[in-house]
Amino acid sequence: MKTREIATLETALEYHFGRPELIEQALTHSSQARERESQQTGTRIGDNEQLEFLGDAVLALVSSEELYQRFPNFHEGQLSKLRAHLVSEKHLAQVAQQLDLGFYLRLGRGEEKSGGRAKSALLADALEAVLAAIYLDGGLEPARAFVQRKVLHPELLALTGSGTGLPLTDYKSALQELLQATGRRQPMYVLVKQEGPEHKKMFTVEARLTDEGAPSKVAFVGRAEGTTKKRAEQEAARQVLEHLSASSAIQKEGP
Repeated sequence: MKTREIATLETALEYHFGRPELIEQALTHSSQARERESQQTGTRIGDNEQLEFLGDAVLALVSSEELYQRFPNFHEGQLSKLRAHLVSEKHLAQVAQQLDLGFYLRLGRGEEKSGGRAKSALLADALEAVLAAIYLDGGLEPARAFVQRKVLHPELLALTGSGTGLPLTDYKSALQELLQATGRRQPMYVLVKQEGPEHKKMFTVEARLTDEGAPSKVAFVGRAEGTTKKRAEQEAARQVLEHLSASSAIQKEGP
């Protein structure tokens, strides 16, 4: 990465690296690292997977500490739900987009062609890796400041200002409660595909909603991908909720 590009990114991050090799590694996807290794026999090229692992842990610590101090009257379930929203792939990807991390990612040709710079999973992973790079370069305090400044405070302010309270992130529970209230069968969550290496799998899950009048017939299918089965199930459940909401709105409007 060019020195000018690093300086521009540091301005967006509001952090200057004493060891620029850390931010370069944080932005190197495994697809490019393996591609370069194939061209340089015997050379090990670092990628951002280990940094992502560390960044996830730092993010969990800082966000947990922030919520514990900010909301002393919340019970564990409320804190867990709010933290799940703040560290979700969707939210982290949005923060990464605001920082324009996609522009700086170093991708292999295949990942580049498949639109990797805009993929939520890659952006969220890159943000966690950047956080780890800050932590390793400067310690916990600048890492905490970065998380608070870019990940936590803007979103908490937006949630407070919206007046909606806690965000709805547990779509599976919400769907379960809705179907119980209306006397309908619970959906069946089916893992239809999993691919990728053991440490970097992608899961595809379907949430299959049965027909009210014919339990053996599938009325709607929510299908989603995620880096974990739980994430995929939550997104599939969200799609079913949206379908039921749209159907209810149409029925209320009538002919």
